[in-house]
Formats: sequence, C-alpha cells, structure tokens
Amino acid sequence: MTPDHRTVLHLDMDAFYAAIEQRDRPEHRGRPVIIGADPQGGRGRGVVSTASYEARRFGVGSAMAISQAYRLCPEGVYIFPDMEKYGRVSKEIMAILRRFSDLVEPISIDEAFLDVTGSRRALGTGEAIARALKDAIRRETALTASVGVAACKLLAKVASDMRKPDGLVVVPPGTEAAFLAPLPVRRLWGVGPKTEEQLAKLGVVTIGQLAALDPAALERRIGHHGHDLQQLARGVDQRPVLADAGEAKSLGAEHTFDVDTGDRERLRRTLLDLADGVARRLRHQGYRARTITLKYRDETFRTLTRAESLAESTDAGAALFQVAWRLFQGVHGSRKVRLIGVSTSGFGEKPQLDLFSAEASPADRLRDLVTERFGEEALTRASLLGRRERRYPDKEK
Repeated sequence: MTPDHRTVLHLDMDAFYAAIEQRDRPEHRGRPVIIGADPQGGRGRGVVSTASYEARRFGVGSAMAISQAYRLCPEGVYIFPDMEKYGRVSKEIMAILRRFSDLVEPISIDEAFLDVTGSRRALGTGEAIARALKDAIRRETALTASVGVAACKLLAKVASDMRKPDGLVVVPPGTEAAFLAPLPVRRLWGVGPKTEEQLAKLGVVTIGQLAALDPAALERRIGHHGHDLQQLARGVDQRPVLADAGEAKSLGAEHTFDVDTGDRERLRRTLLDLADGVARRLRHQGYRARTITLKYRDETFRTLTRAESLAESTDAGAALFQVAWRLFQGVHGSRKVRLIGVSTSGFGEKPQLDLFSAEASPADRLRDLVTERFGEEALTRASLLGRRERRYPDKEK
C-alpha cells in the first residue's frame, strides 16, 4: 500500500461456531459439523447457524432448514449452539484486533473491519499486519481467520471471502476496478435479488459491466441509487471505519416451536425463558434497554411485531417478561403459534454496573455468576425447571 492510501482490513472467522466446537471436541475434527441442532435430532424445524467446511461439501449451508441439512448429510454431527461460549471467544478475538489498531469496527460476532493506516509505520504493510493478526488469532485461540486487505471497506470485505478458509487476499491501490470487474453484481453492497433482476434486464451481470454502463440508463432503471452502486462498482468507497459502530443497537432471542402450539402455559414459559436470556445478555454487555419488542408468528405464517417503551431503562428479566407477555396477550388469538421472540433496544449510554442496582436484583446477578461458571441449566426458575425450550440463535453470517 502506498503512503497516501488508507489501509483497511476485513477479518472474517472461518465457520466460526463449528470451528469452536471442533477445537473443543477433538473427536469432531475432520467431521461434518452442523450448528443448529434441535430437540428432534436434526429432523425438526430449526435452521443451520453454521456448517463446517466438511459439511459444506454435502451442500449444507447457513440459514438452511435443519431437516434439509439432515437429508443432505445424515452422518453429520448436529450440535445445539452455545451462544455464550461463542460470545466469549468473539471477545477474545476483538481484543486481539484492538492490539493492532484503535479503529476496529465489529460488524457481527465473527467479523470486523480495521483501519490500520496509522499502524503501518510501527507494524509494516497491510499484508504484514494481516499475517501477524492471523498468526496471533491462531496462536491464542487455535482458530483460523480469512482477511482481505484494500484501500476501502468494500474491497477488503470482498477480498476476505475470496480464498476461504484461512485466506489472505491483498488488493493493491489502483487495481480495485480490475479486481471487481469479473465478479457478479450481487457481490456489491446494496444489490439484492430485485436490483440484480433489474440490472439483468439491462444486460448487466458482472460488476465490470455495471461500472461501464451509461449512467442515464442505469438511473432510469433503478433510480438515484444507481449512482452509488456505480461508484462502488468502480472501487470507490469513502466510508470510514468507525471504532464505535460495533455497539449493539438491539439484543434479542427467538424460538421456533418444533410443533405449532396453542398451549398458553407453554407459551408463557417460553417467553419468560427468552426474557431471562435477553436480560442476561444485557447485563453481560453492560446495557439497559427502554424498548421491548415482541415477535409473533402463527401457524399461517402471519408475522407481527409489537413494541412498548418504558419510562426507565431496565436489564431485569422480570421487567422484560412483563412487557412481552402483555404484548403477547394483545396479539394472540385462536391460532396456534409457530414462533415467538423478544428483543430490546433503546440502550443509551452504558450504566455503571452495581451488584445491588435497582434494576437487576441480587438474584439476577447471582444467577449470572452461576450461569457463567456452570452453564444455563445450573440455576433456573422453578417454573422453568425441566420445561425449558431449546432456542435457536440468529444465524451466523
């Protein structure tokens, strides 16, 4: 990288959840591991969070129904996700990244941007920094990462996906347009299925074709959005790496029932368990939330969301449940329920944590400590004892 260019890295952990399980369970190394198992042993209605590279050879991929994954790979190892463990490992990795730059922008549990322009004098070129970063992650966590190095965020992200797993791709300044040209237009941010379809009507299927298209024709087809897309297609991306952009804007959890249910007590228990889990994550990350949102999907796939904001923020599971249950009662009718979820937002500034705060009770704090040390089943509410549903996390990217 020349001195007058930014140096941006995009790091993406390789099959993150599956890789952690293979690391921690040697008997699963080299085997097809699918994260996202459900109570029916792979034949229910969960979704795949992550598939190891061995599983991907069978056609298994993220966001695929577990039942489909099982048909493709019945000999796979199906593991229910341990989100608390994955979160702890993610924090270890983000701490390693911050040793290389103050400008680290986490964008998910397993990927982040770094602007290392200011680190080049002390640490060397972007490629050298990327190699050192990958080595540190491998040495300290026994996991592998793929890294893209470029002068902007778009190129770094595209590059990190080119040679997975354990890849390192550098896009030298001045080669951005040539690097992007042969790639399909869907690789660009902002190009979803509908935009891709509109571009195809103009004969545009590659990024290079988009870059060379007449701007007026592009604007007529997709509007003013076309200008921004064409700039990206030419490798022009001025967006900065924002050190605070990784702060969570919402935290939540949801559960898909293996069989649609109208059992009101089961629904109440599930909401209580979800609320407790979300509250624990809030406390773990030092947040309190003002807005609680219920997600509700019935047996006809009708999906509703309802939200309520509190006068004061909270990190207590009982408070989250009280609102979620009230919202649930407002939408639930005679139809059976397929999915329910609880999410929180409106965090504001992080508070100073206090074991005996007015929000989380001492019992909440004690349960946090026991859970962190011994796992979720070690200490739970009496009403949930032996009756907890197994929850599915958001799918991993």
